[in-house]
Order: sequence, then C-alpha cells, then structure tokens
Amino acid sequence: MDSRANRKIIHIDMDAFYASVEQMDNPELNGKPVAVGGGGERGVVAAASYEARKFGVRSAMSGFQARKNCPDLIFVKPRFTRYKEISQQIRSVFYEYTDLVEPLSLDEAYLDVTQNKKFHPSATLIAKEIRERIFQEVGLRASAGISNSKFVAKIASDVNKPNGQKTIPPEEVEKFLEELPIEKFFGIGRVTASKMFQLGIFTGRDLKGKSLDFLITHFKNSGNHYYKVVRGEHFSDVKPNRIQKSVAAEHTFSKNLTSEIFMMERLEAIAEELQNRLMRSKVAAKTITLKIKYSDFSIQTRSKTLPVFVKDKSMLLSTVKELLFQEKVKESVRLLGISVSNLNNKSQQEEEVMDIQLKFEF
Repeated sequence: MDSRANRKIIHIDMDAFYASVEQMDNPELNGKPVAVGGGGERGVVAAASYEARKFGVRSAMSGFQARKNCPDLIFVKPRFTRYKEISQQIRSVFYEYTDLVEPLSLDEAYLDVTQNKKFHPSATLIAKEIRERIFQEVGLRASAGISNSKFVAKIASDVNKPNGQKTIPPEEVEKFLEELPIEKFFGIGRVTASKMFQLGIFTGRDLKGKSLDFLITHFKNSGNHYYKVVRGEHFSDVKPNRIQKSVAAEHTFSKNLTSEIFMMERLEAIAEELQNRLMRSKVAAKTITLKIKYSDFSIQTRSKTLPVFVKDKSMLLSTVKELLFQEKVKESVRLLGISVSNLNNKSQQEEEVMDIQLKFEF
C-alpha cells in the first residue's frame, strides 16, 4: 500500500470570499444579495454572496443576466488589494499549523497536517480550530474537507458548505467516491460530464465499473486519471510555493479597550506567544508590525525595521511599545496583533522529516 495513503490533508475554502469581505467591511450589505463585479451589459460577476446565489447568480455570469435573475442585486466593485490583505491574514493562521501549505487562489489552500506544529493527532479537530480562528480573528467563515488526498479533500470541502466541514477517512474513500454524482468529481466539467452521461456513467460506481482500456479509448490520457481517482489512488503532494515571509500573533477582545496601559498588558501576552512561535519556527526577524483594529473595524498598522534580527519577547515588546505610543489611538480597540517579517529563513535548510507513521486519527 502506498504510504501516502496515510496522510492527513485539509482543503480550506473560504465561503463566498470576495462578497463576504465586502459584507464584512460594509455591514449595510449583510443579509442582502451582493455581487462583486460589473453590473453593466458587458460586466461580469466575479463572486456572489449566498443571498444572491439563491436567485441563481453565479461567478462568470454576465452582469445583465445576474440583474435579470435578481433585480435587487447590489453590485460592488472588486478590491483585490483588500482581498489579498485578508488572504495573507488567513494564510498566517495556516502557517501556525504547518509549513506544507499550497495556496490555490486567494480563498483556498491545501494543508498537509500529517506532522503538524501543534503535534495534534486529529486533522478533523485541526480543521475545526482553523475555521474557528479565521472567524474570530478575521471575521469570515470557511469550509473544509479532510481526507488522505488533495483530490478527495477538495471534493469533501464542498459537501457541507457554507460554514461546515466533512471528513472522509481512508477506509471510507472508495465508498464516498462510488456514491458521488460524476459531475461532483473535481476536474470533471460540464462537457466531460455530458460525455460520461452518454456512456452510462452517472456516479463514481458507474465510473469504477469501466475498464482502463474503455476509459482510455473514450477519454485518452485522462482515462488513466479517472481510473485511479475513483479508486482513491491520487496522492500528489501538497507543494508549498513560497518561503514563509512572516509570523504573527493577535487577539480579539471580548470588550473593547480604551486605555494604552491595558493595551500594553495584552500586548505583553501576545509578544510572548509570538516569541514561542518564532522559537518553534527557528527564525528571527528585523521588521516588527503592530496591528490595531478599532471598534469601527478599521485597521491601522505601524511598523519598524531594526538593524538586527530579533526573536525574544523583550525586544519585541520594547519596539511594540514605541509603535503603540507613536500616536494616540483614535478610538476603542477590539483587536491587537504583532507580526514580524524580513525573516532570516532564506537560506534555512528544510528540516528533516521524521520517518515515522503516525496513527491516522481523523
């Protein structure tokens, strides 16, 4: 048996990401049908809120058709700089659990948590914790799929959307795929699904019943792929595409803070948490950034670059104190965070991966 069949892969997919960011930043849009994109005759929908999707509004739909489907639809211009900023906040959460993160886009990524930084044996509970943290720290909801391959994890993340998750343990993968409608298979589009329907293939079980020769005859090179995936044989690795560029820690308060003295007390605890994360990651940093989110949800950042790499709490805290008192906070504060960048990990060797088999506790 392929040893990769005992991996723990999570696929995180943000729910209606662009539209949800717009609703978060503008509470007046909450509960209303929102489309990000252009509403004119030549406009295109980039994303739609779940309220808009109830009327059949979908991404890539023309703005004209979207308005026809939903006359009350509210169009908002895309703000990709903002979406990228939020995406980076979300990814910083991922990197606290594993360095094996493969972003697919701004709003989704694969995580290999087989051997994770939290030493947590359950991928299901890790996914739940990550989703809760994204909601608490960023304000958005996410769905997740958990399995032993990227292919199945991605399909599973769509099962309980929005704001849900689905775990498919290794022993249930084949049954899950057999019962799945063929159009739900990741990578099988409308044209291919239509061709499969004509060949009597409507479910994974139907696909599994076809021989390799039959599939290659009708689908050429893709036939071999379909033959393997429906049997749960799809174990491509999670491929990180960048070196970790920052480490962060932040906290949202149950009651807003109005005094810098109380803020410094909270920042001391955050600095200690950040120090621990830097120690675990075996990195230090030159640039320190203080993040302040106010009660009106506006965000302010203040940064300083030091001449040397630091990672201990005292140096972090002294710099953060300087940044905090750099100017008076404008109103009550609901979140404080410290992040560090300009890390000394560019030449860092990859840590050796322990050659052990963990108990596959989903």
